[in-house]
Amino acid sequence: DYKKCALINFVGNSIVLINPSSSPFLTLHAVRQWSNVPFFTVPLARAHGKSFAHRSELRQAKRIVVKLGSAVVTRGDECGLALGRLASIVEQVVLINRNGREMMIVTSGAVAFGKQRLRHEILLSQSVRQALHSGQNQLKDMSLPVLEARACAAAGQSGLMALYEAMFTQYSTCTAQILVTNLDFHDDQKRRNLNSTLHELLRMNIVPIINTNDAVVPPPEPNSDLQGVISIKDNDSLAARLAVEMRADLLIALSDVEGLYDSPPGSDDAKLLDTFYPGDQHSITYGTKSRVGIGGMEAKVKAALWALQGGTSVVIANGTHPKVTGHVITDIVEGKKVGTFFSEVKPAGPTVEQQTEMARSAGRTLASLEPEQRSDIICILADLLTERKDEILSANKNDMEHAVSTGRLSPAMLKRLSLSSSKLNSLSIGLRLIAVSSQDSVGRVLRRTRVANKLELEQITVPIGVLLVIFESRPDCLPQVSALAIASGNALLLKGGKEAANTNRILHELAQEALSIHGDKDAIQLVSTREEVEDLCRLEKMIDLIIPRGSSQLVRDIQRAAKSIPVLGHSEGICHVYVDHEASVDKAIKIIRDSKCDYPAACNAMETLLVHRDLLRTPLFDQIIDMLRTEHVKVHAGPKFASYLTFSPSEVKSLRTEYGDLECCIEVVDSMQEAVDHIHKYGSSHTDVIVTENEDTAEQFLQQLDSACVFWNASSRFADGYRFGLGAEVGISTARIHARGPVGLEGLLTTKWVLRGEGQTAADFSEQGSMTYLHENLPVAQVLPGHRTTS
Repeated sequence: DYKKCALINFVGNSIVLINPSSSPFLTLHAVRQWSNVPFFTVPLARAHGKSFAHRSELRQAKRIVVKLGSAVVTRGDECGLALGRLASIVEQVVLINRNGREMMIVTSGAVAFGKQRLRHEILLSQSVRQALHSGQNQLKDMSLPVLEARACAAAGQSGLMALYEAMFTQYSTCTAQILVTNLDFHDDQKRRNLNSTLHELLRMNIVPIINTNDAVVPPPEPNSDLQGVISIKDNDSLAARLAVEMRADLLIALSDVEGLYDSPPGSDDAKLLDTFYPGDQHSITYGTKSRVGIGGMEAKVKAALWALQGGTSVVIANGTHPKVTGHVITDIVEGKKVGTFFSEVKPAGPTVEQQTEMARSAGRTLASLEPEQRSDIICILADLLTERKDEILSANKNDMEHAVSTGRLSPAMLKRLSLSSSKLNSLSIGLRLIAVSSQDSVGRVLRRTRVANKLELEQITVPIGVLLVIFESRPDCLPQVSALAIASGNALLLKGGKEAANTNRILHELAQEALSIHGDKDAIQLVSTREEVEDLCRLEKMIDLIIPRGSSQLVRDIQRAAKSIPVLGHSEGICHVYVDHEASVDKAIKIIRDSKCDYPAACNAMETLLVHRDLLRTPLFDQIIDMLRTEHVKVHAGPKFASYLTFSPSEVKSLRTEYGDLECCIEVVDSMQEAVDHIHKYGSSHTDVIVTENEDTAEQFLQQLDSACVFWNASSRFADGYRFGLGAEVGISTARIHARGPVGLEGLLTTKWVLRGEGQTAADFSEQGSMTYLHENLPVAQVLPGHRTTS
């Protein structure tokens, strides 16, 4: 064999021969006679020779091994298979396979399936014998003998494979069974044969299903691993060995735990490790094995690290949880945060989980500061925005140049990305307004009640906790939101768009510089790792409120992803301006122009113009059309408006459209009431305007409409925290609870109840008790500094 080798390399002190023919593995048996040094196997590297460094790269995986542990495949009683769970896994494998990836399955379950089958046969046999001997139909209690595992495997292997074949056949996908033992990997000819077989199956788009031949396999020997080679003791080591031998990109090991914990799962301090690095294995402790199987988490970690060293990425995840089983494999392949990801590349900075913990801890200190101290921090940040404007604008220039060169941002997004001296000055002024309002925020008493004698209750404002603000192309959002978080005593996690990375970095540094005067630098964190937004939305135990700032699509995506965390915001800004038949010409023209043309990309820009029917073919209507034409606004006709015209503009595709550009829809209504009904049906409850000189009509409009902002004879562009005198806003909410409209400082506070007594108990107020409730309202006064509370 060595005479046919095309390349000779030296690995350590051993001569390694690489056979370029059918086998991609190293052929080593020919050199044993040449070397007296330790002999070991080095699998050929993948194309790039490295495992994936980050979860997001898992989307590039082309060849995937899915290992199904015994706890995943078997039922809770350990007799028989979990058919529903298996069907879900099969469906995911088929879906990924159809997307052009090669899939292999390493499965357990033969012993459990055989145990069920043999138990049934033994019970049947015993019942027949008992019936023959007793002549009676009534059977005595029958005890089952202990079933030998190899016999169970022999009886169950064919049934297990038949089940897989039936499930995959439902999706017109072909499978093939391969049984292996440890010897198949130690014998070079068998390894080549196995390799050739698997490659041919994958070439034909067949899903190989591999299992250890438990009917003949000997019990594993302790410490039987050769140097550099993992011995096949269980399906964990089999999956790792197979993945490396086949140069798989990804090994997904499914078990009955969420992943790897820093201490035994179930203990009070146990934390799921999102990412595990090879150097961390000595800092963790392992729990007991699962209820079935011969491995355990320690065996899984050992196998995973061996596979990782061989160039295969590994994820250990839960394949039994009913809420995630249906998408666990597809989620992992899509790079989502599921289970524990094994990586050889350790990030230089903290993980996002660590950042959140740091922010929460520092946020509690921030909330305990006196209002004047938080105000000082904001004023310092306001000063830094103007003092360091050259640094900020230089960073912003780099972002702008990169955005223009790539051509990925629309003109509207480029405008949002751009900063100027005037913008920074406006930001500084807004921050000073926030500093003033912060004097009366955290710890403000809203209500005082004397519950009973010497038992007083107070309702006090407190911070919400940890805020996650996700924003696109809006670096000016960072200092605004930071100031509001500081004023309200909240910790803040920021996730900005990569298009503004340089600007966001310098602005975040300034925010931390301002916070450092009171030792709270960590209260505001900027996520700079490759965290997907959807993964951030899953940190429900760490984040209390998510605030998206960006496109309607971003907001919708976050609202879908954040199933357990409240989201404050609006998905769309479909704002209406209704021009009544009693409207002033000058006011109507001025308001429409400003609402649509001042900043078309803003969420408070007009998208639909509603016109009273009586205004058609009047000078006012003609002037509106001429103005829109002059401003280069593209007009789409609503169905009713189009019916009045012989040659109408393009008819609108939907009356529920947010254009975000110099475009709008014009529709005709017969009355103010019809305008209200139209807005309720097609609007987004953001901001809506009536233009009229009739006060009664205006008041009806303002009262009947339930949008977050309703205006009379004023531009929709006034729907803004700064213009409302809030200093700034974290966004505009169209929700019905908590905060609505432009959300400033007040919207970032919640309340808690503080009860001060002298040993009273609920029993004191029972029928047999000696005390009675008073429930007297007391004058509201600020909490004394010594009584100030925090969340």
